[in-house]
Amino acid sequence: MSVSSVPLPPVAAPDPAKSASETAVGCLLVAGSAIAWSTGGALTRFLDTTDNWTVVFWRSVFAGLFLLCFMLVRDGPRGTLRLFRNMGLAGVGVGICFAIASSCFIVALSYTTVANVLLLQAAVPLLAALISWVLFRERVSLATWGAIAVVIAGVAIMVSDSLDGAVSPIGDLLALLIAISFASATVITRRKAHLRMTPAVFLGVVMAACAASMMSGSFSASVRDFGFLFALGAVNLGLGLALFVSGARLIPSALAALIGTLEPVLGPVWVWLLHNEIPTQRTIIGGGIILCALLFHLGWEYRRQRVASTRKPVV
Repeated sequence: MSVSSVPLPPVAAPDPAKSASETAVGCLLVAGSAIAWSTGGALTRFLDTTDNWTVVFWRSVFAGLFLLCFMLVRDGPRGTLRLFRNMGLAGVGVGICFAIASSCFIVALSYTTVANVLLLQAAVPLLAALISWVLFRERVSLATWGAIAVVIAGVAIMVSDSLDGAVSPIGDLLALLIAISFASATVITRRKAHLRMTPAVFLGVVMAACAASMMSGSFSASVRDFGFLFALGAVNLGLGLALFVSGARLIPSALAALIGTLEPVLGPVWVWLLHNEIPTQRTIIGGGIILCALLFHLGWEYRRQRVASTRKPVV
């Protein structure tokens, strides 16, 4: 029998049902990370500590402890070591990006307004989509582009009450650096979907803690502050990072960044619940626009995946 006559094994077609399931899980995990991150503003309001670098240091330390325990429980000691060995340069890149983003967020708020920071962060989905398209030709649907535009408009309405024309070049540059770093980390995580990036974000918070330790004037904080710093580190940052890198590897970069914009929508809700600060009318309108855009887009994506899963694969 000639080699050419040997029947070749059939090539397994991609499973649309599995793809739809992974997309749903990825969306839920990224949404969970946005919920965790949205508590940051409300928790920070409880702090008496005024040194930003002290906040960055302890927040990063507690986040690192949470992430390390998370990996040890999920993967065991040997599995955790294997994750660190396998993350490669991509993991280092993600770690650097999140170290920059988590550090600059606290510092930027001391130079510019929350409104300016949120407005520039709204550009993350746009930046992630552009980076993915320019470098990897990852196609972004017209529906996603439309949702990105609506989200940016919604954030602009939310923060319009706070835009007083005061411009801080340092603060706004830091806010832009946050957006670029976050978008870059999202794209890398998606492109290296076969790697778990939990050790990468652990590396990121360790780098942030080291940088803050050199900048902080004092590491002291009250017992009360330590409780809130623990919540800022373990829940707000650590849990948020763990959920995000677990979910962002399952869905397109632009979609992951888009879902992440739930953070500025939910932030005022936590402040209202915990500090009795009623959101302004524009905050409610802008947040409603963002929420409707996200729900509409997620519904469209879910329907698209369901339609794809019902089609019979071509043999």
